[in-house]
Amino acid sequence: MTTERQVRIKIRGELTDLTDEQRAGLRAEAPDHDPLSATGSSFTREGHVTYEIDARPFFTFRFADSAETDDELAVAADRAVSAARAWLDARGLTYRLREPQVEDLSQAPQGSRQRREQRKG
Repeated sequence: MTTERQVRIKIRGELTDLTDEQRAGLRAEAPDHDPLSATGSSFTREGHVTYEIDARPFFTFRFADSAETDDELAVAADRAVSAARAWLDARGLTYRLREPQVEDLSQAPQGSRQRREQRKG
């Protein structure tokens, strides 16, 4: 029997050598990518990017995926990196990416509300 595990993948990076035109384009899209409005629900299958281009040149992509095996976790991380690169490349941006951080939600510690619900159940 296999169990599908839900995973969250974060990819952080830095934008390099931005032109004035690229900065203007990112500023125009900024309200949709505000890090202060990012929540756990901003982990999506398609990916969600946050940045504050006027404050610093860093960004974070958040992806939600699933996997049954450790090998599939690596495939999910690769898929997330590819999607992040596609978003950045489509805008003609130059960047440096860090290693993806993969969080297996089945391994995450439960919060107090989750523990209470489990005891009730």
